[in-house]
Parts: sequence; C-alpha cells; structure tokens
Amino acid sequence: MINQLIAAVLPYMPKRLVWIFSKKYISGEYLSDAIRESEKINAEGCAVTIDVLGEFITKLEEAEAYKIQYFDVIEQFSSKKVRGNFSVKPSMFGLLLDKEACFNIIREIVVLADKHDSFIRIDMEDSTCTDDELNIYNRLREEFPNRVGLVLQAYMRRTLDDVKTLMKSDIVTSPLNFRLCKGIYIEDKSIAFKGYQEVRDHYMEDLEFMLKNNIFVGIATHDRYLIEQSMLLIARLDIPKEKYEFQMLFGVNPKLRKSIVERGYTMRVYLPFGTEWFSYSTRRLKENPNMVWHILKALVIKG
Repeated sequence: MINQLIAAVLPYMPKRLVWIFSKKYISGEYLSDAIRESEKINAEGCAVTIDVLGEFITKLEEAEAYKIQYFDVIEQFSSKKVRGNFSVKPSMFGLLLDKEACFNIIREIVVLADKHDSFIRIDMEDSTCTDDELNIYNRLREEFPNRVGLVLQAYMRRTLDDVKTLMKSDIVTSPLNFRLCKGIYIEDKSIAFKGYQEVRDHYMEDLEFMLKNNIFVGIATHDRYLIEQSMLLIARLDIPKEKYEFQMLFGVNPKLRKSIVERGYTMRVYLPFGTEWFSYSTRRLKENPNMVWHILKALVIKG
C-alpha cells in the first residue's frame, strides 16, 4: 500500500528526484549514451536491443520526428558495428491515430534495418493495441521474413491462441520470432491472468509450446524461478542454442545476467534511451510499485 502511494505521487515530484531512480535503468538521453553503454554490454558478452523512449503520440508530425531519430540510430549503430538490434513501439508512430500511416513508417524502418542486415522487434503495448500490432507483424514478416519479431505477454489470456493463429498463417516460409515477457500493462482480469504463480505457469506453458514448435524465443525475464525452469525445459527438449536467448532489462540485476552468460547461454539486454525518460520511468513505477524501494535506497545512499 505504501509503495503504491509513493508510486502514484512520484510523477508529480521534481524530475531531478525521479532521475536518481531512473538513471540506473536508462542508458541516457542521447544516442551517444546508448552507444557507449551498448559497447560496454557487448564487451561483457551480451547483445543489445535499442529502444528509443516515447509512445502514444497525439499528432502524426511526432511520428515523422521519431522515424528520423530511428534512422539515425540504425545508421550510427551499424557504423559502430554494435552487436544488437532495435525495438519499436507502434503507438510512437501513430498506431492509435492512423493505422496505415503507422504501418508505412515502421516498414520504412524495417527497410533500413534490412539494408544493414539488422532486425526490428515490434513491442506489444496495452490491450487496445494488441490486434493491430499482431497485424503489423504479420504483414511485415511476409515481406521481410527474417527481419521482424514481436513481443508477446504471458499474462494475457489470448497469447497462446495468438501464437497458434500466427502459426496457421499463409506465410509459411517466414519463421516466427517472439520475445516472451510476463507483461507489464494494467489490464482487467477478464483478459489477463493476475495471480503471481498463475502468470508464471502460463509463461512456461507458452514457452514450452513455442520451443516444441520450432519458434525462436527471447526468454525475457528477471524471475530466477522462470530462468531455472526455462533452462531445465531447454535441456529436456534438447533445444539448439540458435533457437532461443535470454533477455533482461538494462540495469536490472546485472549479477544474475552475468551468471547466465557464464553458464554459456546467449544474453540480450534491452537498452532504452531518450529524452522521454521521465514518462517511461513513472509509468514503470505505476505498473510495478515494488520498485519504489530502489528509489528510497538511492536517496539514502546518494542523498
């Protein structure tokens, strides 16, 4: 209750205060910050996924500005030969304003990624976006079969059915590529599982189905239980290393990340940057009030 109260109040606090918490989980405001941190992560034996912060725009002119920013990101990271790929949020490109305009902008980004032999991951947002983001993914993988992937959320009751539907698509030559996470948006219990272990159980159910059906999976979790269960499942099914990887957020439990790499598993770090860090950080707090203790710890240690 106390955590929830603090999380609700924090968005109205000075940005300098919120930054004390945020800077651990965001590489910085500028592209140079993201490149610097990405090179460090590469040196630790991990790949990265770069995410430019921003979502749910109110006018299409903002979408064009974000597109230009992504072009610059892809060009710069390619020239620096950073080992990584890129993540996009369709709401950043006007999904809720003009679906076709959004698709065309994301397609332009995928075209550039294809030119640089790279890859674009389409983020899954809240339930108002789910059907449209599935459609964008399906349309793009038909044209760019090895250049696009999608995020799926295990707490959504529909997820396994969505996977089965995508498997039945006419696009038989295009491999499916998913990042599987628990899910972070606040959804009604009629469409999302709510119980802690219940979400874990459905995560493992989804993962097992994907691995058994030759689908590439980014196992995106910081939950030690899920990590251990995933490793046991991979061993039991004898899944080759090129069919999966573990994924974690920048700044979250780097010791656990290091231990996974040391055990010989492939690791990718989701690395956000940009000037929209304030809204990103306060949203994450609302979705996960238990992170509040990190802020209090930072305030005590760093004043």
